[in-house]
Parts: sequence; structure tokens; C-alpha cells
Amino acid sequence: MRKATISRQTKETDISLELNLDGTGKAEINTGIGFFDHMLNAFARHGEIDLKLEAKGDLHVDEHHLVEDSAIVLGKALSEALGDMAGIARFGAAKIPMDEALADVTLDLGGRSYLVLKAEFTTPYVGRFGTQLVPHFFETLSSNGKFTMHASVYGKNDHHKIEALFKGFAYALKKAITIEGKEIKSTKGVL
Repeated sequence: MRKATISRQTKETDISLELNLDGTGKAEINTGIGFFDHMLNAFARHGEIDLKLEAKGDLHVDEHHLVEDSAIVLGKALSEALGDMAGIARFGAAKIPMDEALADVTLDLGGRSYLVLKAEFTTPYVGRFGTQLVPHFFETLSSNGKFTMHASVYGKNDHHKIEALFKGFAYALKKAITIEGKEIKSTKGVL
């Protein structure tokens, strides 16, 4: 089974996460930030990944530390659960609409961290979730998950744009982690 359990405790946050890449989309998310919980639930459901995340942090300061550390833990869990990545498709792409918004996400689980994100938001917050944290979340996630992600989104409603990005990431990841054989998809023989 491709699973991982990761915990991270700092002076700012206390996070525990359980991940099953071969799940059914069950999620138990509690970060104290409603919109962030909603996005992670959408990610788990659409990626058909079981995800349990309990996160506490210094929300009296702001949501930055909790979102960042959640991305660190999720990225590390993805990397650990994939192991040597033998047999995975490695690449995944998805184009996801949500009403007027459209997100395009492409992934390479090749072991190199890089993010290209084209997204503009017109509101500073959706609920209690700062929209400036969207690029930071995905950059931190790709860095700790050791994958390359190219994504873009356009639309008018920031809620729709962010949700389309999270769902696009879920569908692209679902394709990239699909087992297609036994070999590692790299001319080097390792990822």
C-alpha cells in the first residue's frame, strides 16, 4: 500500500497527516480555516486519495504558518508514499472548469521541484484563507513533494479559481500516480 504518516511540530504549528494514495477519497480535515478545509477535502475526493489532516496553529497571528506547514507535511507524505515510483505514469494533466473559471494543471513526478503558476486574484481573502497563500501553498507542496507543476487559472470568482486549481491538481496527480507497469519512467533508471 502506498501510504504515509507524517507529523510536524513547531512553535507555530502542530500537524499530523495520514495519506493513502490508493484510497477512495475519504477525508477528515481540520485546520481551523474553513475554506482551506474545503479545498483539501476537494483534493482528496477528486484525487481518490484518503487524507486525514489535523492541524493547529497560531491563527491568532494569521493563517500563513498553518497553510505553509500543511503543505510541507502533505508534500513529504506524497514523496514518502510514492517510494521509488516504480511503475507510476509519472506525468499527469487536467483541465478543470468551475463555472466561469478554468484551471489547467500539469505534473511531472520526476523528482525535481519546480512551480510555474499563472493566477491572479482580485480579493485578499476567500473566507479566512488569504489568496496570496495559493502560490505559496503549491510552491511549498511541490518543493517537499519533489515534483514539477505548471498551472494556470482564469475566471472572475476567486473561490471558483482556487477550487478549480485544487481539483485540477487532484486529477493530474491521480493520473500521474496511476500504476502502468513495473519500470521507473526515466532514461536514468531512477527518479
